[in-house]
Parts: sequence; C-alpha cells; structure tokens
Amino acid sequence: MVRSVALLTAVCLLAGGCASFPDEPAPTQWSAQPQLTPQAGPKPELPGEYRPAPGDPGRNPAPQSVPPPQGCKDYHPAVVATCLNTVTGVAPIGADAKGGVAAYATERGGRLLKVAKDVDPVVVAQLQVDASTDGGLTGLALSATFAEDQLAYVYVTTATDNRVLRIAPGDTPKPILTGIPKGPSGNRGVLASDRKGAILVATGDAGNPALAADPNSLAGKVLRIDGSGQPAQGNPTAGSTVVSSGLRLPGGLCVSADTSKTWVTDWAASGDVVYRVTPGKLGEVAWAWPDRPGVMGCSSYSDQLSVATSKTPGYQSLSMNAAGAFTGKPEIAMAEDGFGLLGPMEMLNESASLVGTVNKAGGTPVSSDDRVAIIVRPNNGGGTKD
Repeated sequence: MVRSVALLTAVCLLAGGCASFPDEPAPTQWSAQPQLTPQAGPKPELPGEYRPAPGDPGRNPAPQSVPPPQGCKDYHPAVVATCLNTVTGVAPIGADAKGGVAAYATERGGRLLKVAKDVDPVVVAQLQVDASTDGGLTGLALSATFAEDQLAYVYVTTATDNRVLRIAPGDTPKPILTGIPKGPSGNRGVLASDRKGAILVATGDAGNPALAADPNSLAGKVLRIDGSGQPAQGNPTAGSTVVSSGLRLPGGLCVSADTSKTWVTDWAASGDVVYRVTPGKLGEVAWAWPDRPGVMGCSSYSDQLSVATSKTPGYQSLSMNAAGAFTGKPEIAMAEDGFGLLGPMEMLNESASLVGTVNKAGGTPVSSDDRVAIIVRPNNGGGTKD
C-alpha cells in the first residue's frame, strides 16, 4: 500500500536489501472497493543507514554499540518515537520534514499522535475512553487513500460500549460503528486495513463467550466494514459486517501484502492462539502458545508470520510455506538487546515492521519508553533465537 511504498527505500537500506512481494490473485470472496486512487508518498531515510561505496556489493552495517537512552533521547537508530504511554497502535504515514520516518501511534489512554524521530509528538486527537478493564484506545488503522483524505480509524471503549471512530485532522471524531458489547473483560479490539479498501475489526467477547458464538452480536467477531462503518462489499453474508466468530480477547490483525492471508491473534481460554481467517469462519487454530506470551500485533510476510508478545520480550516468528502452513516451531527474536515488551506491529515490507512497546504496562521500562521503532528481519528473512 501507499505507506509501505513510501518507506520502501528507507527500510531496504537499513536491512541491506528487500525481497519483492509475490504476485498472487486475491481471494474471490472479498471484493475490492472501487475507485481507490492512493498517491505515492515521499521516501524517508532512516538514520544510520549504510550507503555502499562504488564497487562495493553492499552489506548490512556492522553492529555497533548503542549508548543507553538519556531521558527521552534514544540513540538507537531504529527508534522513531520515545516517552509514550502503552502504545496500542502504529501506522506509517510517510516521511517527516527531515526525511525520516513519520507515523501515527495510539496510546491506550486515548491519544492519537503523529510521531517522528527527535520531534515532540503532535496530538492529532484526544479521546475520552474507559481503560478501567482491558479496553481503552486499543486499535488503529488508516484509510487506503490516507495520502489523499488523511483519515484514521480507531477502536475505543467508552462508558457504554466499544466502538470504531473515524478521525480526520482538525475535525471531531465521528462514531461509525457503535454498540459493540462492553463487559467486565473482553473489551480490547484491534483494527487492520484489508489492503483492498475496507477495514477489518476484531472484537472481544465482553467477558461472555456466548456472545462470541451469537451471530446477532458484534462481540467476539472479525468484522469487515467500509469507511462509513457499513458492511463492506463482498462480505460472506450480504448486509452483515460479520466475517467470522469465536474470539475472546484479540491482540492483533494482519493481512499479507497479496491479500491471500489474514491472521488474528487471540488470548483464548486455553492459551494464546493465532487463527488464519477465512470468509465465513474463523478457522482452526493455526498455532497455540500454552505458556501465554501475550500475543499481540502481527506481520504476515510471504514466508513467515511474526507475532509481537506483550508478556515476554521480543517477538516470535513462524516459518510458513507458500500455502500459508507453518513448517516449524516459533523462533524468538530480540528477547535480549531488543525493545522489551511489544504490542502493535505493522508490516512495512518484506524486510521490516513498525512496532510499539508496552513496557510501562508490565515490563521493565527504560527512560525513553514507551517507544515506536522499526524492527528488521535478521538477514532479510527468518527468525533467530537469542
């Protein structure tokens, strides 16, 4: 999409090369939204990038010791923003005035921020939310035509319900999907672009598993809506927002670049799980973590699914074949010398993802936490064990 294209050059340079996305047909059940005209954005450059000299075939930059942060100043070249509070959503929006990476980020307490390295965050919206349970401001996705319309979508818990809001800079946030049940637990919800113009919404069960199984309830579901909150064209049941049912407390949603695979992570009753979502059903558990590392955001690469974890440091990656079947156990990366506990994750391209940390919500925060940062896949592919 547009934001990934805008960041392609920067992340490729940091990673030392990029793989291209496979050209596969989109699934027939979900139809594309018509008349999308996204514009290409600027191509930011990351600090610390390596520029090969003439005749040099190119390589990853040699590892260098990074000084510890001093206050809100973080010396790690991959850190985009610092001193935030429990980051729940991240989305790249292009380049800042200095040519670096700019992004939107959400905090559980209710702020939508525009962030960039070495620049104070700019508050785009301050929302009144109820974060007394596991809810608050917990999800973020951008319009497919963000470069043109600057629209962002957020998932929030209010005093009476859970809902999706549409936000335009300088305008009052507009509720577009309301009445998602609220309960003593199961209020967290997450958002993602389906990469075809619609917004995917994963909702919690409001502490009542029966609601997740009820086709007439919006709780415990994967929903698909258009920019006005109406059922998107091509949904499994015409006139219904519901794509699949059976979630408990979702942590992340992600769609592969070719739109052939959609994943949702969930804190199920038996353990942490990830499902591959198919139209009309949630599907079987694709992988389960009985030890409950706190699965959150994810990135669906062509050969790997990476999953952020909010209870154990770093992230875990599952290698997969072309059909999307996992071929081995998860490999853990950045468990040490990383950014600590991670929450949201948004794939930039085949080499890297944008992440947000949640160290203030149960980790061991450093002075610059919580942060937004870029993580680069080891050797441009696969995971490594620490």
